[in-house]
Amino acid sequence: MADTAASTPKTAASAPTPFMAQYLSIKNRHPDALLFFRMGDFYELFFDDAVEAAGILDITLTSRGEHDGKPIPMAGVPYHAAEGYLARLIRAGCRVAVCEQTESPAEAKKRGSKAIVNRDIVRIVTPGTLTEEALLPARQGQALAAVALGAGGTEAAIAVCDVSTGRFDVSSADPAGLADALLAWPLSELLVADAESGKQAIVAATSVSPAPVTYRPARAATHKSGESLLKEAYGIAATDALGNFSRTELSAIGLLLDYVKLTQAGSEIRLDPPRRPDPSGHLAIDPATRASLEIDRAMNGGREGSLLATVDRTVTAPGARLLAARLARPSLDAAEIAARLDAAGWFASEPTALDDVRACLRKAPDLERARSRLNLGRGGPRDLLAIAEALNAASEAAAILARSVALPAQLETAAAQLDLSRHPPLEELASDMLRAISGSPPMLARDGGFVAPGWDVELDEVRALRDDSRRIIAEMQARYAGETGIPALKVKFNNVLGYFVDVPAKHGETLMTAPWSEAFIHRQTLAGNVRFSTRELADLAGRISRAEEEAKGRELAIFADFATRVSGASDALSASADAVASLDVAAATAIWAAEADAVRPRIEAEPVFEADALRHPVVEAALRKEGQGFTANALRLDAAGETAPRLLLVTGPNMAGKSTYLRQAALAVILAQAGLFVPARSIRIGLADRVFSRVGASDDLARGRSTFMVEMVETAAILTQATPRSFVILDEVGRGTSTWDGLAIAWAAVEHLHGTNACRALFATHYHELTALADDLAGAANASLRAREWKNDLVFLHEVQPGPADRSYGVQVAKLAGLPRKAVARAAQILKRLESDPSSAESLPLFAAVPSVQEENAAPGFSEAALSLVEILDSVDPDALTPREALDLVYRLKDGLREKD
Repeated sequence: MADTAASTPKTAASAPTPFMAQYLSIKNRHPDALLFFRMGDFYELFFDDAVEAAGILDITLTSRGEHDGKPIPMAGVPYHAAEGYLARLIRAGCRVAVCEQTESPAEAKKRGSKAIVNRDIVRIVTPGTLTEEALLPARQGQALAAVALGAGGTEAAIAVCDVSTGRFDVSSADPAGLADALLAWPLSELLVADAESGKQAIVAATSVSPAPVTYRPARAATHKSGESLLKEAYGIAATDALGNFSRTELSAIGLLLDYVKLTQAGSEIRLDPPRRPDPSGHLAIDPATRASLEIDRAMNGGREGSLLATVDRTVTAPGARLLAARLARPSLDAAEIAARLDAAGWFASEPTALDDVRACLRKAPDLERARSRLNLGRGGPRDLLAIAEALNAASEAAAILARSVALPAQLETAAAQLDLSRHPPLEELASDMLRAISGSPPMLARDGGFVAPGWDVELDEVRALRDDSRRIIAEMQARYAGETGIPALKVKFNNVLGYFVDVPAKHGETLMTAPWSEAFIHRQTLAGNVRFSTRELADLAGRISRAEEEAKGRELAIFADFATRVSGASDALSASADAVASLDVAAATAIWAAEADAVRPRIEAEPVFEADALRHPVVEAALRKEGQGFTANALRLDAAGETAPRLLLVTGPNMAGKSTYLRQAALAVILAQAGLFVPARSIRIGLADRVFSRVGASDDLARGRSTFMVEMVETAAILTQATPRSFVILDEVGRGTSTWDGLAIAWAAVEHLHGTNACRALFATHYHELTALADDLAGAANASLRAREWKNDLVFLHEVQPGPADRSYGVQVAKLAGLPRKAVARAAQILKRLESDPSSAESLPLFAAVPSVQEENAAPGFSEAALSLVEILDSVDPDALTPREALDLVYRLKDGLREKD
């Protein structure tokens, strides 16, 4: 985050100019933000703000005047293109205070000829408070989150809002699970009270936050602050009207609302009433698991290649955001999951209705964010039209659903909300806005021209006067040109003279002499032109000016009236946006299920996992693009150990598919509990309370952790937090240390998972000694990935079979990876000796004869002479040989055979 507090300019020894005094006064109020200082058609930045912004935006750094005897650095961006520059600054981690002119230069002059235009902060733009369409990814949510700890650190709370949609959520959390709860949201900015910044739970949460962290004064994070701001924001006398909040939750609310109020520069806080999470809770997914399974972000940080990108078939922005939320926070409520699956299943069985509903939804703009922008006073005519078009399109979709006699509960509820005939105020609002707003309105109301002809009689009259005046000016120009005999005479306009008569310099003298001098009043002489005014033209100019101002004023009044009506219908519009999203996700689930041949999962209360022909959705999609197929596999687990093992030890060669096998099982749990179909022939899943994944390896150099240390920390979290209802996948635990240490750790982890955690678990390993545990642990079993050797090559079959693997094929995989032949041969030699006598490891010679290339490549029955001939032939390009060279080659081969004999 940009930090310019230390570089705020000091007051000069001599008094600064009034302009600079104004700038310094405003800048000192927000020293940690870049100040966009409006000057005419530009936002200017000064001092260190200019230097920093110029470097980020790659714009020219110049100077303006002096301060304290030194030139003042200055950089600027055009106000009409400011959003693009703001987006780049926000991506760079900056906060930007936007300072606008609050009066016109003409109004300032009324206070004196030397008066400067008044300015003030109208908004502070931060990563978590964006609302502009150009600054936000339409299909991605944004979350501004605040965290607070209770007295003694035994309780934590999270307050989360999305300023762009108005959503506001509050929940309590276990301090140890604070990071897990935070990363379930699409974090854009995290707020922490500076007094709590060093506490262990806060440090753990901020260390894994993908979003910038903003530290705020402790006074904002108190329960009294939360109570006060809730009452102020919602106009209530007691917070009981919104819910029963703990002191810690109120502290988090206070921290959040105080910041929202700050960034809105004193404007009203416009968020929906705070909502509690589903009382049954969400499937807990820790940060390591979230990253390992690539739920919403691939390993490279992008969306492509993630589970979300693979299954997303939504056609609306609210639907895309809801799908992402469901995958990030899968449900623990079996009834809610069943309702989602019912809705998707209905669409899957009604392909005609599915296509028709999606065709309607495609026409629906982002109702949710348009409503929020208008509520915040940042909206424009396009947002009015977006709301009207979205309501209309959604109502058409509801009409399609209404033709069915038996709809699932979720679809019936959504259709009832979206049917405008059931909501006369919304129907009237949508109808009025469709008739009132022109087809291609400007983004800003101040630009005018967005009210359609025929909507407002008064506006039409003013426009007629304005347009008629323009015709009169054209006629006046023609008349003046004809009367004076000057064909080049023009009537023009500028901001200094207003309307004026312009003639070439050679005709200027004509108009300045009688009889024309009585009608034409000389105003200005230029090198090539002379300018005049007339009383008739001045009178008409006044009429035109008044008509323009009246037309713009009337349009602004019409816009304000519609914005007020939208605000009054805010709750109903929010419910409609939710219904659109719900419909879209259900339909998209059906589309993806058909494309991926996915089936509806059976959700059970017992902690079981039974899948036939289960597949990894992301890997399968990638292979399909390359024209390849995916090998499906079955899996049976039962935490009770009655119908299947609770723990499966998975062995097999590297690259055989062990990690894919593990991950696809965990992803199946997430998909099912998110209410989505699962790529399998059939699947039955018992609700899980947590999913853990320790797959892959990486270090954490910033925190001084080696790869092995990171692995142990993640494994420790699993062994201490997994319950009998959890689902765990672990891959190659213990590989980052010595063989015997690693084996001991892996052995103990298996025993702990089986006996203490007693949860469904998949444990992949290359320690074949562990496979013996399947005989000693009642709830454990072995499985392996098949591979075959064929003509000295290793072929992966990707099929899972019962029982342990016979060997790891590590040397063969190393060969496939491109290790030098000499190294591969040496490895094979050492492996053969170790397999025959494990105790020989200590007596292995450091340097031993390594088989030659000929020996390495030799096959049974090949003589040394034959190998020599092969080497000669390998070095020859037959197509490049001349007849003479070919004959010489034959003699060389014959001579070589004689020498060997």
